[in-house]
Amino acid sequence: MANARSFVTFAPIPVDTETRVFVLTGAGISAESGIATFRDANGLWEKHRIEDVASPEGWARDAGVVWRFYSERRAQASTCAPNAAHVALAKLEAAIGDRLFLCTQNVDPLHERAGSRRVVHMHGELFKTRCERARCVSPPRFDDALYMDPAALPRCACGARLRPHICWFGEVPFDMDLIADALSACDVFVTIGSSGAVYPAAGFVAAARRAGRARAVYIGPEPPDNARDFDECRLGNATSAVPPLFDVRG
Repeated sequence: MANARSFVTFAPIPVDTETRVFVLTGAGISAESGIATFRDANGLWEKHRIEDVASPEGWARDAGVVWRFYSERRAQASTCAPNAAHVALAKLEAAIGDRLFLCTQNVDPLHERAGSRRVVHMHGELFKTRCERARCVSPPRFDDALYMDPAALPRCACGARLRPHICWFGEVPFDMDLIADALSACDVFVTIGSSGAVYPAAGFVAAARRAGRARAVYIGPEPPDNARDFDECRLGNATSAVPPLFDVRG
């Protein structure tokens, strides 16, 4: 298992003018801003079966229930602000530019609200919709509306229904080719607030290590399920552990 102890006992990770950093963020970082998560006992997911609101089958069965669920999530996310960890990652991007590859499992916009400009949302974006027809040429679009009335769901120009721009269970996450390229090129791989239980994201650290040079660091309150794949597990909340995480040099 990785060396697991309080984050305060570790030195900052040096980042020089050549270092390429891959950061994966999970639900834990957004939970510290008040975003309800899948594992929260009182979270929004608690009121719904997964297959009813986060699967193509659930969409086909009752699009109104699906849209009501994601409308509730939009309403809740609108009340949340980025925290110190989001801000620290935005500052890292400002310092090293495209040598930071920021990938998130989260669908909320907190990274962008903190100032990050290059965010890969592998599971989609809560405030976007797209046509349900795979062959439709209309791209996903920004949408912050709340669709609580099943009789008034949004429609695409082609006539089909608009669905949340979310990767549901059974669907392939977005931008996997870009992610694979970044994993193979990184010198430092960091996971923040992800349980290490959900694939393919849980396999990213192993992919980065296979390239032969990436230092792998985990940030979270407790070791993840895939702790053995990391060099270090720096235990602590993201808001405390992430701001001092990197030492940018040059």
